[in-house]
Amino acid sequence: MIKTVIFDLDGTLLNTLEDLKESTNYALLQFGYPERSLEQVRNFVGNGVKKLIERAVPSECKNIDECLNVFKQHYSRNMYNHTAPYNGILDVLTQLKSNGIKTGVVSNKFDSAVKELCRKYFGDLIDSPAGQSDNIPKKPSPKGVFKVMEELGAEKNSTVYIGDSDVDIQTAKNAGLASIGVTWGFRDKKNLEGADFIIDSPHDIIKVIRSI
Repeated sequence: MIKTVIFDLDGTLLNTLEDLKESTNYALLQFGYPERSLEQVRNFVGNGVKKLIERAVPSECKNIDECLNVFKQHYSRNMYNHTAPYNGILDVLTQLKSNGIKTGVVSNKFDSAVKELCRKYFGDLIDSPAGQSDNIPKKPSPKGVFKVMEELGAEKNSTVYIGDSDVDIQTAKNAGLASIGVTWGFRDKKNLEGADFIIDSPHDIIKVIRSI
């Protein structure tokens, strides 16, 4: 029986792509670099914001850290402009809470943004959010998952991890957890190979959890 559900954030709970694109392009323009399209940014995300900027800047760029800092400052002020939960997510989180199932988030987004986004969009529907920090390495390291599980008093055999990318599926494997891959996010279904379950709608989360 599943008692704890841990989610990825971007592409799983929240559609953050447009705001990520705008902050990426703002940072690029400050250094005279060409802008990137929505589809390019979609393919750049998933491994943390530093990797996003490394992929977005021209190969000859020597000031990645400066560009990253500009991105973070802009994103912190503008991460609510277009971002919203995917249709059905709030209903699912409400059902999980009403059934006494604990919820967490582990994301490769920087920790302060993860906590702020979860607070604004989900309130007490997410019990323990965590992002990348000096103490929590990026996924697919399982350390963030283990931290959230410890905070929630969760056990491996009653916890499932849900995400939209190959990084998420590998994170679940590294943590020894069952995994659910979602197709409504930033990656194609082919990137979810190896997931224990693959679903096309947020409401399928409840069905799968009940079947485990």
